[in-house]
Amino acid sequence: MSRFHFYTKKELLDHTRIRRYETKLGERAQILKNGLSSLSAHPEARFVCIGVPECIGVLGDHGTKGAEHTWFHFVNAFLNLQSSDACSGSEVILAGYFDFSDVQQVIDHHHMNTEEKIDACRHAVANIIDEEVESVVKAIIASGKIPIVVGGGHNNAYPIIKSAAKNLYKAGKTKRPMINAINLSSFGGYRIMEGRHNGNAIRYAMEESYLHRYAVIGLQENNNPQSMMDDLYSNVNIHYHTYEEIFVDERLNFVQSLAQSFAFIDDEPIAVDLDLDAVNHSGSMSTHPGGVSVDQARQFIRFCGNYSNICSLHICKGSSGQLHAESQQLATLIGLLITDFVKSKI
Repeated sequence: MSRFHFYTKKELLDHTRIRRYETKLGERAQILKNGLSSLSAHPEARFVCIGVPECIGVLGDHGTKGAEHTWFHFVNAFLNLQSSDACSGSEVILAGYFDFSDVQQVIDHHHMNTEEKIDACRHAVANIIDEEVESVVKAIIASGKIPIVVGGGHNNAYPIIKSAAKNLYKAGKTKRPMINAINLSSFGGYRIMEGRHNGNAIRYAMEESYLHRYAVIGLQENNNPQSMMDDLYSNVNIHYHTYEEIFVDERLNFVQSLAQSFAFIDDEPIAVDLDLDAVNHSGSMSTHPGGVSVDQARQFIRFCGNYSNICSLHICKGSSGQLHAESQQLATLIGLLITDFVKSKI
């Protein structure tokens, strides 16, 4: 918790472009004046948005930097979306974000070679990031609210799932400390357990019995190693539809893939993940030319509104350094996805 920065109302308003005769989300979004202990003081706010602006998990998966900037661009875009009857902004507590820059600096300045840097990143994910993210998500779920987490890498799906599974069971809302998850992603998130990183959050959550069933939509055949695809295929608790199956071979359409995937996991609380790499022209770090459209990503989020057992939303990846057209596009997309989620649940 020492690395979590809580927003003040002044900070939100400083980034909100006030205009006469209009109301922006930044004017209505709520903050936690007394930290996590004041969550219960906001009964009208069902959603708590937190940021995990880090690239340590991505670097631990042999990736590159970039995801550590996305949260800050998103906040600027979100605060300046229009408040409306469908989503006024008061439904959301914009709590704050983690600052893992000190961890990143230690790794950057003290590794001797690439292998040592990767090992250090994996150690930091398992021993620092996982624990801190889990502790904040725990408090949000214990208050009866829904956490909305903006990453960072997909590594943060593990502490979200773990915290939800443990605390929903503790609250008597599940019969065992396990939940289900669905992921719109070009990558399965099921690499081997070689140390915690961006590519194996689902594997760790499932192997440690926090995750029961997992559905993933949009896997790209050339983006996933065959060994991992074999593991996904052989696991009876995993259901997937590939990008090629939906959009190239057209064996089913996108809505059918959503319906079949949710039917597979709707018997328990559901953690929702959306990997921005799966969205075409989103300005994310993905180099793949194909992907679901922005409208289909929004449709995926809105489809969640049909289910009362959604327990969390996690939007991860995205790569944006300095503010430019692509980072603004990515930031606005995340803002739209989150307002879609709020609208679908109220």
